[in-house]
Amino acid sequence: MRKLVTCSLLAAMVVIGACSQGEPKQQTEAAAAVKQTAAKQPAEVGSKDGFVLVKGGAFVNTKSSYYGKALTLPDFYIGKYEVTQQEWVDVMGSNPSQFQGPKLPVEMVSWYDVIEYCNARSMREGLKPFYSIDKITKDPNNKSENDQLKWSVTINEGANGYRLPTDAEWEYAASGGQLSQSFTYSGSNNINEIAWYWRNAGEKYLDGDWTWPAIENNHDTTKLIGIKKPNELGLYDMTGNVREWCWDWYVGEDVPQGALRVVKGGGWIGDVGSAESAYRGKFEPNGFGPDQGFRLVRGE
Repeated sequence: MRKLVTCSLLAAMVVIGACSQGEPKQQTEAAAAVKQTAAKQPAEVGSKDGFVLVKGGAFVNTKSSYYGKALTLPDFYIGKYEVTQQEWVDVMGSNPSQFQGPKLPVEMVSWYDVIEYCNARSMREGLKPFYSIDKITKDPNNKSENDQLKWSVTINEGANGYRLPTDAEWEYAASGGQLSQSFTYSGSNNINEIAWYWRNAGEKYLDGDWTWPAIENNHDTTKLIGIKKPNELGLYDMTGNVREWCWDWYVGEDVPQGALRVVKGGGWIGDVGSAESAYRGKFEPNGFGPDQGFRLVRGE
């Protein structure tokens, strides 16, 4: 049974998790697998069923951690919005979120929860699941001292089901893809235009330094998806609201590879540093909290 995480403990974890950033990776094994299995897509930006077609290529945003690196992404579809509680309930049958509302982003979901959702939604819609999940065999690459699950999750090459974005895909989309104007945040240099974060996610705008009592007393919460301005690709809430899970293991000098998964975009609890599109956050794969959600990538 899950142990509920108190907001105070979560806030401490968020602050600790925001203290460092991993070195950019030129290519990950997961990204390579995605590139191999990606279907041919039209070259223009388009949309279908709540997903936006992101035209691939090299990183244009000069503030990206991947800018100038030898990495070129293929085209892919990514969710226009963060996955909502209604979408989660439709597939999983229950709502784990602390802040309840059908059009609020789902939160209080671990990386494992999200992987299961991807497969369940794929099967519900007649798609081939992107992941194989082995709950018995412990993942030998998982070096976490706190993760007792350590499920072995592998990619089904050629599958057309739903999946998590890689770190590079997420940052590329958040940065505006080939339409990027090199903003610091996803769609603007003014965070208040495009994001819900600790200063503006409550009853009034907060000044001064980040403190958990200030956030708590201000009744900060998640917000309805799609209220703030979108980025250059028409994607909403990639900065702020909830932090978003990615596929990749976090890589950095402060932690061993295989201990933490990457999270991106900051959330309603976070400050401006962790909200930058280039910032690479980290979280235990079995961890969950009221500022932790996700968005999907899908096949053709």
